[in-house]
Amino acid sequence: MIRMTRSDRPYRGVEAAERLATRRRQSLSAGLDLLGSDQHDIAELTIRTICRRAGLSVRYFYESFTDKDEFVGRVFDWVVAELVATTQAAVTAVPAREQTRAGMANIVRTITADARVGRLLFSTQLANAVITRKRAESSALFAMLSGQHAVDTLHAPANDHVKAVAHFAVGGVGQTISAWLAGDVRLDPDQLVDQLAALLDELTDPNLSRPRVAATAAKSGANDPQPPEVAGQPPSSARPARRS
Repeated sequence: MIRMTRSDRPYRGVEAAERLATRRRQSLSAGLDLLGSDQHDIAELTIRTICRRAGLSVRYFYESFTDKDEFVGRVFDWVVAELVATTQAAVTAVPAREQTRAGMANIVRTITADARVGRLLFSTQLANAVITRKRAESSALFAMLSGQHAVDTLHAPANDHVKAVAHFAVGGVGQTISAWLAGDVRLDPDQLVDQLAALLDELTDPNLSRPRVAATAAKSGANDPQPPEVAGQPPSSARPARRS
């Protein structure tokens, strides 16, 4: 017979797994409050501060997270997963010609509606080893999704040229949004969406996903070694042909 422990039993009609999930969401939400606030220094973030914000005792923190670094990473992953899901939903809900703008509109709308998300994902003022690593991982994820979209929807070939364009696009969007949040780019949200969408649409040029054969050959030819010129003689191109 399986014996049910006290923590496994329903409490006020709520199963243990559901209570655990609820406490985990409380912790993640508290983490977003703290990490996404411009009033808190991430270096001073403590587990007790997290638990106090979540309204939970410290022992509940350790049932879901091993330490502060893992917690910070999980908060970041949670926010990115939600942004990916809503962006993909926005993109698939419109015709192909409108998908770029729909995706950008969802991202800009999300960080405009919730400043915590923008600061966590893009602010240069919020940085530590975990955040830096997670931003690199999320950039790689968005680049992969962007490249896959180009292959599936725009029928681009699945090659490293498409990957290069995807990474260029994601890096450019991220840097532009970061500058916008910092006040270096002074556009209203709709103008920012229009600008980003227009730039990304330029990157759908099929020529960008093809090998640069002609350019490479021309460059290679320009770099071919030329025969040395002899002092006192005209250049080889100007010398008359030798008669037999």
